[in-house]
This record gives sequence, structure tokens and C-alpha cells, in this order.
Amino acid sequence: MTRRAGPPVGLLVPAAVGLAFLVLPLAGLVLRAPWRGLPARLAAPGVLAALRLSLETATLATVACLALGVPLAWLLARVEFRGRRLVRALVTVPLVLPPVVGGVALLLVFGRKGLLGAWLDRAFGVTLPFTTAGVVVAEAFVAMPFLVIAVEGALRGADARYEEAAATLGASRWTAFRRVTLPLVAPGIAAGAVLCWARALGEFGATITFAGNYPGRTQTMPLAVYLALEQDVDAAIVLSLILLTVSVAILAGLRDRWISGP
Repeated sequence: MTRRAGPPVGLLVPAAVGLAFLVLPLAGLVLRAPWRGLPARLAAPGVLAALRLSLETATLATVACLALGVPLAWLLARVEFRGRRLVRALVTVPLVLPPVVGGVALLLVFGRKGLLGAWLDRAFGVTLPFTTAGVVVAEAFVAMPFLVIAVEGALRGADARYEEAAATLGASRWTAFRRVTLPLVAPGIAAGAVLCWARALGEFGATITFAGNYPGRTQTMPLAVYLALEQDVDAAIVLSLILLTVSVAILAGLRDRWISGP
């Protein structure tokens, strides 16, 4: 019986350095946290306001992404049409687009003088930039691709014969989608929604560019961290710990779906 060789030093050393590079900053955040004063910090009005606004806007953005992203994912996965590859590429652009650029793009479309913003302001008196609704729009813009990719992957992995069987039994396409397709891909939708919510919760660049940084109205937790670094480092650490805890919890919950291996 041959003895299995250990990992080569040439790979083990840089792997250990890479692990330390990723873990040490997080460890420093945990070690530097003001644990004794943590309850008082969490109860501070600014922290609670940023936390509440972040949870509300991230949830609303996720709902909007579900309403728009699930049908879009179904279209990409189930319908053959000319230019589908281009549409898929456009859907994934926010994943690689710098968030600040996304915020500028939103301003050009939804600003008071934007392509749609001027019409919304003139016809309905609706102004999105520098409002809480603007935060939701910015978060949905950067988070929706995560949902679309997850749901499209689930749809492609689901057996389309169940939908075909429902159609032969007289079910309309909408009925088949609602009663057959959605239950089949429900785990994928749930995973995509969680990732979408987490991305919306941590959004910074597009939010500060499109919605500004107004306490109680547009200042979410990432923006509060940025502001607190100049005024109260301990408050910034507390907010960062909250975001870190959410991220770890989400990764732990989705480990079996997104990370293979023991």
C-alpha cells in the first residue's frame, strides 16, 4: 500500500499566507471590538437608525428583485429568442460594474433631469435620488443579478418534462409556472433571495452616489461605518461586526448549496 504524499511546500506556504491575509483582518475586527460597551453602542440612536433603515431597504429591494428577477430568470432559462446571450450579459453587468458607476448611471436615468426621472417628476411628482426609495432602487440594481443567476441555474437544472406534462393535462402556462415550476425551483429562489438580500444590505457605492448619506433617511449601515470612521471608531467597529455576523450566517446557511466538498 502506497503512502499518500503530503502537500508540497511550494503550495502549502502561499496557501497559508493567503488564508492569513483573508482571516487576519476579520480577526482584528473581532479582537478590537468594544465588547464591554457593545450593548450601549448598539442602543445608540445613530446605530439603531442605520440598522433599521438597512434592514427595511434591503428587504424591500429583495422583494422588488423577486418580483422582477424571477420572471427574467424564467425568460432566460425557458424561452429561446434572438439576442438571449446579450440579454444575459447585460443582466450580469452590475456584478462587475463599479458601484459608484452604477450610482452615476442611476442618476442619469432617474435623476430629475434623467431619461425617466424628468417624466416621473413632471407627471407624478416622484423624485427618487436622495430619498429612501432611492436607496431601495440602488440596492435592487446591484443585487438583482445574484437572484437572476441563482434562479436561472435552478430552472436549467429542473426537469422541464413536469411543465410539459402539466400543459398536456390542460394547465395554462401561467398555471404550470405557478403550481409546477415555482415549487421545483423554490430552493434556488430562496438561496438567490438570501444572496440578494445580503448584497443589498452591504451596498455602499451606488447608494451614496444615488441616494446620498442623510441620517435617518438614506444612511444605511455601510454608509454609517464610513462616516463613523472619522468620528467614532468604536461605532464603526460595532456596525462592521453586525455586517460581518450577517455575512457569516448567510455563508454558513448556504454552504451546502454553494460550496462543495466536506
